[in-house]
This record gives sequence, C-alpha cells and structure tokens, in this order.
Amino acid sequence: MPTSVKAARRSFLKRDVIPVDVTQLHNIGELLQAFRRTSIQARNLGRALEVWENALTDPRRPTIFLGLSGPLIAAGLRRVIRDLVEWGVVDVVVSTGAIYYQDIYQSVGGRHWMGTPSADDVELRRLFLDRIYDTYVDELKFEDTDRAIGRITEKFPARPASSREYLEFLGRQFDDEQSIVATAARRGVPMFSPALIDSSIGIGLTLHYAKNRGKPRFMLDAVRDNFELVQILGQSPRTAAIYIGGGTPKNWVNDGIVMANYNFHRQGEGHHYALQLTTDVPHWGGLSGSTLDEAQSWGKVSASATRAMAHLEASIGLPLLAAALWDRRKVWQPRRRLKFTWSGDEVTIERPGARRRSSHRRPPTK
Repeated sequence: MPTSVKAARRSFLKRDVIPVDVTQLHNIGELLQAFRRTSIQARNLGRALEVWENALTDPRRPTIFLGLSGPLIAAGLRRVIRDLVEWGVVDVVVSTGAIYYQDIYQSVGGRHWMGTPSADDVELRRLFLDRIYDTYVDELKFEDTDRAIGRITEKFPARPASSREYLEFLGRQFDDEQSIVATAARRGVPMFSPALIDSSIGIGLTLHYAKNRGKPRFMLDAVRDNFELVQILGQSPRTAAIYIGGGTPKNWVNDGIVMANYNFHRQGEGHHYALQLTTDVPHWGGLSGSTLDEAQSWGKVSASATRAMAHLEASIGLPLLAAALWDRRKVWQPRRRLKFTWSGDEVTIERPGARRRSSHRRPPTK
C-alpha cells in the first residue's frame, strides 16, 4: 500500500466509535456524553448537548433564543419547557401560539388525556373531544379557554402592542408555578409569537375584536415584534438559537439576523451557536428541515458557528437534553439572567457584569 494512501487512511481513522456501556452510567448527562462517541442520531444528540453547554459557558454571555413548534404540550413537555425557563438556560422564548395556548389551557383547569391514534374520530367529535395523535383534549374546555382569553384581553389597554407585551400580560394573569407563560413573565423572559393568531389564542382575540368593533381596543402589532427582536439582537455580543421543531419560530429568529444587519449594524455575524431537533428532512426544500449549514449561506448562522442538528422527535429528544443539562448543571451554573427593561417598543438590556446601555439606532440615512 503506497505511503500516501496510508497517510490518507490515518487522516480518516482518528477516533473509534465507543460502544455505550449502560452499566457504567449514573445519569442522563453521562449517557449523552457517551453518545458523542457513537453514531447516527445518538451522536447528533450528544453534539447538541455540547453546543448548548458551550453557549451557556461562553464568557461573552450569548443571548439564547428558544424556538418551539409542534405538539409539545400534548406530548407531556410542559414541565420540561417551564424548567428550561426557570433554570435560566434560555433568555428569550419564541413559539407558535398553540404551545402558549395549551399551556394556558392547563392553567385554567384543562387536561391532556392518553388516547389512541386508532380512535373513532367521528365518535370523538360527537363527544366534543379533540385528538392530537394519541392524546385527547376537551373541546368544551378549549371553548372556556378561548372565552377566558377574550375576557382577560378586555383588561389590556386599548392600543397596539407586540406579541411580547401581550404574552407577558397574559402570563401575569395566572398564579400557576407550572405554567410556561407565567414562569417567563415572573422571570422577565421575553416571549414572542410571530404567528399568534394562527392558534386558539387567535380565537380569543377574535372574540375580543367582535365585542369591540368600532371602539378602541387592543390590536396586535406584528411588525413591532420585528422591531423589538432586532433590538435584542443588536444588544447581544453573541446569540444562540435552539430550535425544537422548526416552522415560523425558526424562520423568524433567523430572519431577525438579516433585519439586525440592516438596522443595527450587526456586521453580518449570524448565530454563533445553533442546534435543532426536527423530524423534517432537507430534501423537500422546506424551512423546518433545512440544515443549519444552509442557513450559513444566508448569513443567519455564523460561518464559524458551533452547531448540531439531530433528526429526532421532540418528545424523546428534549427531555433527554434537559435532563442532561440538569445532571451537568455544575458545568454552567451559576448563569446570571439578562435584565430586559422595556419602554414602549424600545428595550435596554442589562447584562451581568456589564454597564447598562441601549443600542437602539435609527436606520442609516440614505
């Protein structure tokens, strides 16, 4: 065998795959550490933990965005997501409206019930039970939740507001320690939903609209969401994006980088850390399955970003990641929170150990 071939072989054969020995593991953190020397999606999940921990321990204190989509509450992940907010391992939450809604549904007494995907759906309809794959929810309680949201919205000032301001308001209406929106509001973690009306929260807002037609009322200002997002990005020396699923939250947080480059002189740097759990695949060309490498071509993910993408269903992958973070909390604790101070549509962020400042700038004059 030629020497050049031997040298080329050695360049590929540097690290063995190490079989997982479960008898030597003491917790989930050790399991995901072991996954990093395996293959397929186990290795990708182990790599995702590494990316998240790198973001948590970076001395430049990145702002970590958590993007959520899919039936996560129905899957039993409400407490997991709430804990991520409570622990301070995420700084901003961007979600579909459905996840916030089903969180509120449980805060007002709704429940998710174990069912079966082979149920008679016509019979379920007769009984006013809705099916989310193998989970049942109560349509009558959904209606109660819609009406409760409509009534609560009557307390909001009759003016335009971003989803961030409105969701913080909603979160402060519920005394529920297990609630995602209540925990985020209490902890000062901004919540956004760039497609809020595409959810049952939108039904509650429609009830509010119908009651107040022709009168001053709350109005959702979606473009203000963009303005608020780019200010957060503009004040962040680095950012990390964690996507559970894909959809609108992923696209919106990534597009924020483009907007920040235009108006906040971010100098073209995308997310420095990025990870995603998704069941979608890239070859259909859709956003949810598009790779984080592809996002580099848009400048949304930095050319030097630490990144990982695991093709894994969230009801499995997210609890494993969260449990591993908790088991390995000595690696990243303490992590002091960002303090967001809002004045209308402008924000000042106080970063731990940094002087308080605002980076709001007007768009450059042409």
